[in-house]
Amino acid sequence: MVELKTDASIDAMYAAGQVVARALTAVRDAADVGVSLLELDEVARGVLREAGATSPFLGYRPSFAPVPFPAVLCTSVNDAIVHGVPTGYRLRDGDLLSIDFGAQLDGWVGDSALSVTVGTARPEDARLIETAERALAAGIGTAVVGNRIGDIAHAIGTVCRAAGYGIPDGFGGHGIGRRMHEDPGVPNEGRAGRGMRLRHGMVLAIEPMVIAGGTDGYHAASDGWTLVTNDASRAAHAEHTVAITDGGPRVLTAR
Repeated sequence: MVELKTDASIDAMYAAGQVVARALTAVRDAADVGVSLLELDEVARGVLREAGATSPFLGYRPSFAPVPFPAVLCTSVNDAIVHGVPTGYRLRDGDLLSIDFGAQLDGWVGDSALSVTVGTARPEDARLIETAERALAAGIGTAVVGNRIGDIAHAIGTVCRAAGYGIPDGFGGHGIGRRMHEDPGVPNEGRAGRGMRLRHGMVLAIEPMVIAGGTDGYHAASDGWTLVTNDASRAAHAEHTVAITDGGPRVLTAR
């Protein structure tokens, strides 16, 4: 069932979303050569403490997971697509890092992600990240009252496929509100004009993921959480929490 949020609830979700925005900015600024993924997780925990917020990631255990998620931040490096578990790995020059973070404040959740290169950026990585961000913008641009979920999916998929990139099969965005994952699902590829009609008060986490090698396959790493490309090519991820309103899409996690 899809819950339509009131305008007051959307404002409360914006407050949660801005905690997410501050944390992602702090983590992005801290991500440098020699910094460990666990140190980045501590940066994000500090933002949560300062805001009086909690993490919807920490302890989260969906049906596929062998153990609860042990961190507040997902850190996916190079060929890792999403759900990367922070470890003692220290970032190296040229690494591609995707950062996904959520915060819960006063009962409402925000969720967002970005990808960056550490140190010297490779041109092909810059293009991959730019495409993920452009696909996100395209999806947000179609998130308007009267359109359908398929319009968002089609917009995202068109950008990703035109660039020659793969899209992880079966993964995409989702509704969000009191819980991190709510109805409806938001695929990253689909047919325009299909699916649920968008209404004022719907809030969606829109999150394109792209695989540089052009294939869609992935597998879980030994930790049971991190999803890794089958072809060992690099991946990028971008995400915002977006409210559908009569005035147009409102990006609640805007940085």
